[in-house]
Amino acid sequence: MAGKNKYYVIWNGNNPGIYTNWEECQKNIKGVSNVRYKGFKTLDQAEKAFEEDPELHWGKKGNTEKKLEDTLSSFPQIIQNSLSVDAACSGNPGVMEYQGVYTATGSQVFTKKFTLGTNNIGEFLAIVHALAYQKQHKINIPIYTDSKIAMDWVKSKKCRSKLPLTPKTQSLFEVIKRAEDWLKTNSYSQKILKWETKSWGEIPADFGRK
Repeated sequence: MAGKNKYYVIWNGNNPGIYTNWEECQKNIKGVSNVRYKGFKTLDQAEKAFEEDPELHWGKKGNTEKKLEDTLSSFPQIIQNSLSVDAACSGNPGVMEYQGVYTATGSQVFTKKFTLGTNNIGEFLAIVHALAYQKQHKINIPIYTDSKIAMDWVKSKKCRSKLPLTPKTQSLFEVIKRAEDWLKTNSYSQKILKWETKSWGEIPADFGRK
């Protein structure tokens, strides 16, 4: 996703400003609390956004509802009665969060945030959370993810991340263990489907930050 943007605005980071590559952006947002940043395709867009309130842009994709409506109408093969999940990470590893939304509307169903994690772990936990949520609420609809790695981990019932277990990641590893145990002790019939980003654009659960 980072490769689609050429300019990165950091409103609140180690060194606020406009950066021309994702690697430099990452260095200046890692470890920052209340970080605010986003990627843009043109310098004009980035300069204009930098002068504006970051809350107009942070976590938002502009006219999100219109974009989602256009995507769903353009690709009738997308199952609208479904959940979409995605994760975001400020640095990798870094502050990690994931969320699940209703595909048809983009409305948020659940969200979780961790002080240290990786994007792949977030994608994995998001799928398991979506499965557990559906079981709890007696729902049976497909789940979209844009992560093939997370799909494989769910299938094998094992998070295969190489993130080390440390005091900072202990709480995250406890959640991972619960997710793995859930997969081993529960059955489900929901289809876990690959969101085709290259064809359809960003998944409805995307955080829109880079």
